[in-house]
Amino acid sequence: MQAAKEAEAGHFAQLHGPDDRVLIREVSDYLARGLESGGTAITIATREHREALLAALRERIDAERSIEEGALQFMDAEQTLDRFVVRGYPDAERFDAVVGERVRDAWARSADLRAYGEMVGVLWKTGRFPAAIRLEQLWSALRREVPLSLYCAYPIDVFGNGFDAVAADALLRAHTQFLPAEAGGSLESAVTRAAKELLGSNFDGFERHLLAQRSGKRGALPAGESMVLWLKASHADRAREVLERARKYYYEGCA
Repeated sequence: MQAAKEAEAGHFAQLHGPDDRVLIREVSDYLARGLESGGTAITIATREHREALLAALRERIDAERSIEEGALQFMDAEQTLDRFVVRGYPDAERFDAVVGERVRDAWARSADLRAYGEMVGVLWKTGRFPAAIRLEQLWSALRREVPLSLYCAYPIDVFGNGFDAVAADALLRAHTQFLPAEAGGSLESAVTRAAKELLGSNFDGFERHLLAQRSGKRGALPAGESMVLWLKASHADRAREVLERARKYYYEGCA
């Protein structure tokens, strides 16, 4: 089961680190399922990810035919941002002219419309956090007009310093759902294994936190991501060591 499969009608976020194999696998599956059912997919990504997604899609569908027919559409994330960001901040009217019109045209040809976007990730990566959240708000307003499924990717390494409670709260507020790093609990398993090996008797508190997360409400952080934040808050002196070991286990499992 893929990470986005149960959330395809929403506006959801997923984090990815420098190793983006998991992201490409999840996003290409999300796009391919829509295209296989006769839908339309708009992808606004960086050049590197556009090429990787196209290669992955070619293994599932006739990508060139989908592009020719307009079912699969690619836009460049940086170039698209340049068309509606004014003095470092997204302009609502320009966003509607550049992105909104494209979305409405795509909706007119297919009721199953999926969009994948990295523009917010580009803003976030360069430290323009308020601009990224404003862009999410513009997307949400567009979704009230056109019921598209929207998948947003953020280049935030859950094992690194860039993932903290402040960032997590901002992203939770801007989306209907926060997708786990990968379906199947790979992150959760990797962090649990590393914590059990390194925390010793303190692992009991970790397990209680894990149980609470598994019964959490919709819209909350997935268990793995929440466990990372718990480690950073409760065991700041050991968190880096635990997370570096967890990173090794996680990517070994994703290979």
